[in-house]
Amino acid sequence: MTTLAERASIIGRFGLGAPVLLIALLAMLVLPLPPLALDLLFTFNIALSLIVVMVAVYTPRPVDFAAFPTVLLLATLLRLALNVASTRVILLYGSEGTEAAGQVIEAFGQFVLGGNFAIGVVVFTILVIINFVVVTKGAGRVSEVTARFTLDAMPGKQMAIDADLNAGLISQDDARKRRAEVAQEADFYGSMDGASKFVRGDAIAGILILFINVIGGIVIGTTQHGMTFGDAANNYVLLSIGDGLVAQLPALLLSSATAIIVTRANTAQDMGKQVVGQLLSNPRVLYVTAGVIGILGVVPGMPNLVFLGLSSMLAGGAYLSSRQAPVLDTDVVERLPDGVELPAPEDRDLSWEDVPPVDLVSLEVGYRLIPLVDRSQDGQLMGRIKGIRRKLSQEFGFLIQPVHIRDNLELGPNHYRISLLGVTAAEAEVFPDRELAINPGQVFGAVAGTPTKDPTFNLDALWIDPADRESAQGAGYTVVDAATVIATHLSQIFRDNAHRLIGHEEVQHLLDQLGRRSPKLIENLFSSKALSLGVVLKVLQNLLAEQVSIRDLRTIAETLAERALKSQDPATLTAAVRVALARSIVQDLIGPDDELPLIALDPSLEQLLHRSLQGSQGETIGIEPGLAERVQRSVIDAARRQESEGIPAVLVVAPEIRSWIASWLRGAVRNLTVMAFTEIPDNRRIRVVATVGQSETAQARA
Repeated sequence: MTTLAERASIIGRFGLGAPVLLIALLAMLVLPLPPLALDLLFTFNIALSLIVVMVAVYTPRPVDFAAFPTVLLLATLLRLALNVASTRVILLYGSEGTEAAGQVIEAFGQFVLGGNFAIGVVVFTILVIINFVVVTKGAGRVSEVTARFTLDAMPGKQMAIDADLNAGLISQDDARKRRAEVAQEADFYGSMDGASKFVRGDAIAGILILFINVIGGIVIGTTQHGMTFGDAANNYVLLSIGDGLVAQLPALLLSSATAIIVTRANTAQDMGKQVVGQLLSNPRVLYVTAGVIGILGVVPGMPNLVFLGLSSMLAGGAYLSSRQAPVLDTDVVERLPDGVELPAPEDRDLSWEDVPPVDLVSLEVGYRLIPLVDRSQDGQLMGRIKGIRRKLSQEFGFLIQPVHIRDNLELGPNHYRISLLGVTAAEAEVFPDRELAINPGQVFGAVAGTPTKDPTFNLDALWIDPADRESAQGAGYTVVDAATVIATHLSQIFRDNAHRLIGHEEVQHLLDQLGRRSPKLIENLFSSKALSLGVVLKVLQNLLAEQVSIRDLRTIAETLAERALKSQDPATLTAAVRVALARSIVQDLIGPDDELPLIALDPSLEQLLHRSLQGSQGETIGIEPGLAERVQRSVIDAARRQESEGIPAVLVVAPEIRSWIASWLRGAVRNLTVMAFTEIPDNRRIRVVATVGQSETAQARA
């Protein structure tokens, strides 16, 4: 013998559930059903409604009953089909007596209503008012609001999942599972919003079907069967009211189940635990209620015994609740070994999970900038950041890690902050409803706007109205929106700090990829064990610090493998790698042009710097501060002239002092490339466009 669940499983396995149900509904709509079949179907309808209500009560979370909207639709269709079938039987055989439509309808008409159709009309009207006006209307409104708020909250939940994933708090599988739960929740409440309309329409249909049965039955009884008006009204009205009550009882149960589902909090408890735990857990509430009921019980004329008895029960319940120790959840207790107790939350020992990792790169925005990172509000910033990461990853030669984006109420409404490894790298203010007109150096005409500075390059700029964009562009300004300002600023932060974004994991991944293509090269690189992963990392960081791409990792590894036996000094190895990458370095600077414009140092100044470096034993360049300031100013002027002509600023020096000159001028001169003579490839012609240090050396000698 197979059980009911097994039979249902067999039907579902062969995909017969929907066809069987559809055929049954069509049969009820087309074929006349005998009274016994109506009795069985009406009883099944009531039982189905009770099952749905009990599942709604005991389901821990509303989304766990994800099939509820579909079940609600099927139950509604079943009830409407039964109404059609019972209407056919009532109108055909109602003249034979109140038992013509089956025992269930007769029982509701005779026993429940006492055979009085006037009482039946009143009871049916009250049930319809309760179902349609109170339960259905309230559940529909709650469904609508819940669906709207759930859909509006989806972008924030997705951002929270991405933030936890970027921070390493959850794994990819956990993030995928949480995204699926968010999507399931949105689908469920969206379906509930539509399903509540089924319940509302069903209540309206019940009213119309009742009036059609009553009017049609009286007309048929008096005109076709020769009945008096009183006899026809007695038979057909009682049958119609009984049929309406049999249909309204399951409708009220399903409306109640809908209201229970949509008003439930999304917790891991069933409704009973929620109500008892939150309604009766505070003894003071019970004491106050007992006192009020007790005062009413001693008022003359009131039912003293009932009020005082209930007051005593409430007071006793409050006393027991206050004396009862907190009870642990039984599911948790059953999983604990004998004699082991759960520690209090404050007594739990610290673990490594309590130490949050520092974000490699984070972007914090004020609340008015949230629409820029919210895709549901057509925010473009996240897409642009992804594009920047892709472009710079291809340009630098290693993967740029994701940016952790979150809102920060401590910031100003229009402010944003970019942090590297938990340290603020930049902070600025943008206006999402305005555009930034940047002065590139030469503009024509005046444009109305608020003066400011471009946060990326510190150029003069104006915050203008979007309507003035064309006039500003016509005047020579470069006009960008707020999202572009933030994206450009973040891109420049990436460029300036590329050497801080690469670590041991990234280097190991690069070497693993190279090893799959050139296994012998990686074997030779680490065969002598003289070269460690840390040295390779330091060399790559030195290259990235001077804006040298590490895309050509094969050339870098070959050079390191060749020079590692002679020296493990990262600075020496970096100089050798730069020579090997000379063609790539120059290619990135001037493209396919044959001529390389250079800024050179005066030979006397270069000798002075070389002697100073030797005198300080290679630790720093020791020159007089005034001379250092004048040299820096001369280099800045020469670099600006180069940039104004659209030519890259390249300073060429002796190999021995190149790294020190580069680090010395890095913070003072933006976009300056310092190269050694040995790094100039033999396939490029050179042209010295400026010489720095002639007057400065003469002043130093004087």
